[in-house]
Amino acid sequence: PVFAGMNGSAIENFSCVIYNVSLMNCTWQAGRDAPEDTQYFLYWQYSRRDDPTECKLYIKDENGRNMGCRFQNVTIQTAVEAYFLVNGSSNESLIQFYDKYIKLYKIEILAPPLNVTVNCIRDSSGCIVTWQPPLTSHQKKGKCFEYEIRIRNK
Repeated sequence: PVFAGMNGSAIENFSCVIYNVSLMNCTWQAGRDAPEDTQYFLYWQYSRRDDPTECKLYIKDENGRNMGCRFQNVTIQTAVEAYFLVNGSSNESLIQFYDKYIKLYKIEILAPPLNVTVNCIRDSSGCIVTWQPPLTSHQKKGKCFEYEIRIRNK
């Protein structure tokens, strides 16, 4: 495909992470050859059926350039890839856009399990460890969690 805009003007190192159940941060760096007055704008949508949503909480650098975005109330609806688009504007030249599809469940940083309890019986060599799944932005949690227990004898 042919992309309009000056080579090297599109953003670089785009990444997003979901944390604290429903918050998402996306960050990027300005294109190496982007003019100094370039301003970037992020849009995203869950699927092709949804309307794109522009970022409402931009993260700005010291020059007022948008270098990231904070999203609130994010839920992972399905395993479908969400679509992200960052375009730019400048008075000096056309700016190339950057786009990426991301499976949101792959970028979620999960909270630790809830209500972890350990009950050990003195006369027995065994202990019972119980917990509940962590809070997550997944709408359909199902049985997708795996756990690992490390036991250290003191």
